[in-house]
Amino acid sequence: MEVTETLMIGPYRIIQDTQGYRFTSDAVLLARFLRAKRNERVADFCAGSGVVGLHFYAENAGVSSVTLFEMQPALAQMSRRTVALNGLENVFCVETMRLQEIPAHYTERFSLILSNPPYVRGGLRSPDAQKALCRSEETLTLDELCAAARRCLTFGGRFALIHRADRAAEVLYTLHAHGLEPKIVRFVSGRAGAKPYAVLVAAVKGGKPGTDVLPVLVNRKEEV
Repeated sequence: MEVTETLMIGPYRIIQDTQGYRFTSDAVLLARFLRAKRNERVADFCAGSGVVGLHFYAENAGVSSVTLFEMQPALAQMSRRTVALNGLENVFCVETMRLQEIPAHYTERFSLILSNPPYVRGGLRSPDAQKALCRSEETLTLDELCAAARRCLTFGGRFALIHRADRAAEVLYTLHAHGLEPKIVRFVSGRAGAKPYAVLVAAVKGGKPGTDVLPVLVNRKEEV
């Protein structure tokens, strides 16, 4: 069943499916990780219901456009209805496609790409197909994600993602291998002193070496 919920930022609302995939606090942490620059052209990779792109837009002035990329038609259509609900058709565009198949006209198009990608490799698979595709690397690997980000970013553009803390080394290595230099790293834990469960990373296409490691972020609320 679909419900309309407040984003708790201004007048913005988002459509969610109570029986399907619902965004978690990871999406909100990512949307708040960076601030927009002037005339920012934003893409949200693995957009799901569009919460990261919408939340980032709602909290940042100066965003000129937001393009949501989601391969699952039902989620992409939900995003389109959320965009219409908020009257943002002149700012937002929703594309239903795999990141590996993004057309050439998006090459070097964006100054900022945000992504809360599938992060589970192997292990137990969710019995819900929609949730499984959102959480498991069944149709998109980390390497393919970084390759798509590199192709779609302008030189000097930023790529920010949230991933599993236990794959932090792999994330940093893969970003570097694709010419996306990690510039900011911040681990996330569920309580003070606890082992981190997630990591936020911001990289710059063509950036110089040098990484700023921020204090651990304590996120006590697991779901929004």
